[in-house]
Amino acid sequence: MTTGCTAKDREMSEEIIRQAGGGYGRNVEEMAHDERLHAETFFTEDELRMVAVLADIIIPADEVSGSATDAGVPDFIEFMMKDFPAFQVPTRGGLMWLNNQCRSRFGKSFLECSEEQKIEMIDRIAWPDSADTDMEYGVRFFNRMRNLTATGFFTSEMGISDIGYMGNRPNFWDGVPDEILKKHGLSYDQKTLDECIKAEDRNRIAEWDDDANLI
Repeated sequence: MTTGCTAKDREMSEEIIRQAGGGYGRNVEEMAHDERLHAETFFTEDELRMVAVLADIIIPADEVSGSATDAGVPDFIEFMMKDFPAFQVPTRGGLMWLNNQCRSRFGKSFLECSEEQKIEMIDRIAWPDSADTDMEYGVRFFNRMRNLTATGFFTSEMGISDIGYMGNRPNFWDGVPDEILKKHGLSYDQKTLDECIKAEDRNRIAEWDDDANLI
């Protein structure tokens, strides 16, 4: 049997990754763009803390994997704010709205609230179908945060492992069945056998029919 990836293919892939600074498939302009955005800061410290708390409410740690913050989701959301500037105003506005709601209801900011108060507030905006009409803005904000959190988590190494995604894997091929080759009067030449089929499989092919010229 053989795989679809030769030693030369692997060497080329490794060289591409090295040239891209570890980020596969990124060209020079894209890398420069990413470096510039990483050097900038959008969220204040308190805003980033709020994002982290919200992210962990949306995806908490469980027996399978860590939480959203364990997977680096707040940093992902920070990057997305800079990569897609249209997110900035509604996200910052949503954080301000959440703080104002908490001050109105509990007399303190979201971060100062107890865990129970935080969940009570989030429950008002986490269920669009049952949310009160005066929670509309908060519902839209939380929907966006939920989407960003899920995207950040399930594209991280931790999130990919969490769902058991295996990705593309090289396939295995042990040659065309001997009955098909015989039906069409064909056989493998020695070059194909040497380059594409393992020795143990060549021996098996040879045993199919000594007169089939498969060796």
